Amino acid sequence: MNLRASYKKHTLQFSFSAGTSRGVLNEKPSWLISIWNEKNPDIVGVGECSIVPKLSIDDLPDLETKIAETVSQINLLKDNFREELKDFPAIRFAVETALFDWQMGGKQILFPSEFTKGEEAIPINGLIWMNDFDHMWHEAEEKFKAGFTVLKMKVGALDFDDELYFVKKLREVFPKVELRLDANGGFPVDEALERLKALAEYKIHSIEQPIKQGQIGKMSELCRKSPVNIALDEELIGVNVVETRHALSLQTHALSLLQTIRPQYIILKPSLIGGFAACDEWISICNQLNIRWWVTSALESNIGLNAIAQWTYTKNHLLPQGLGTGGLYVNNIVSPLEVRNGALWYNP
Repeated sequence: MNLRASYKKHTLQFSFSAGTSRGVLNEKPSWLISIWNEKNPDIVGVGECSIVPKLSIDDLPDLETKIAETVSQINLLKDNFREELKDFPAIRFAVETALFDWQMGGKQILFPSEFTKGEEAIPINGLIWMNDFDHMWHEAEEKFKAGFTVLKMKVGALDFDDELYFVKKLREVFPKVELRLDANGGFPVDEALERLKALAEYKIHSIEQPIKQGQIGKMSELCRKSPVNIALDEELIGVNVVETRHALSLQTHALSLLQTIRPQYIILKPSLIGGFAACDEWISICNQLNIRWWVTSALESNIGLNAIAQWTYTKNHLLPQGLGTGGLYVNNIVSPLEVRNGALWYNP
């Protein structure tokens, strides 16, 4: 079988200035990889290589060169791309989803289910982006009116007293809403535990990555002492767990990480950690250690988001997921995904 592949860059433009603890984003690069059999060029699978600046480990100056090399060697890579692209999780995710899509007929239905039939939905959290108090409050009110029962708020970049006051007001006005926080590693190590104790007063469900990744001893201590459940996020980036001939040592690395830190949750972002096979490995480890998890999109276009949502539904997972709709961008790709009453639906 002789496969062909190509790629095209698609720079996504935000419809607003997206504030995070790593700075403000106004645009974000993605590359769409297409795969087809030269004997039947009408069936084309498409996957997305989505990069989050300053976060993806393959956010490199020569990334497009690697993408070009990958598509030119697709026949050599198709059976062992997970190992060959282990240091390029975003490309690995793109190739994996493009192959899935091609094998399923090139209709962007990778995992047929009640979700893709439009019969069932995925409960999701509503995200409050960093901004000034009035903008954030308006966003929270809009999310609540739209039927969200779980709100997620970015913290760690503004003055902590202001963030704490905002959380306090949220809890007063929306007493029954589940509050999730995401610090993106923004808390200083020596202040993190005190901040978590202050936040605990407001019945926080969990906080993602309170301190920067790589401080395993400090994170382990926080997970033991924190009155707020901690979810690892960035900590998983760069830890290769996908099946390769070195699978045992790689899985041992991931297992050792979670055994040492013992978080209450982990966050799975397929385009940042290398695709669905990698996520399945993390889930297997979590099941061994009784650690819970949920899936979050990472600013993909609707191509990547659609694949992630379909795969997520197949996991039969009860926790609300961190999936958006792609409504962040003014130049996104048309999609069947819709948010209704705090849940993500596929409109066939």
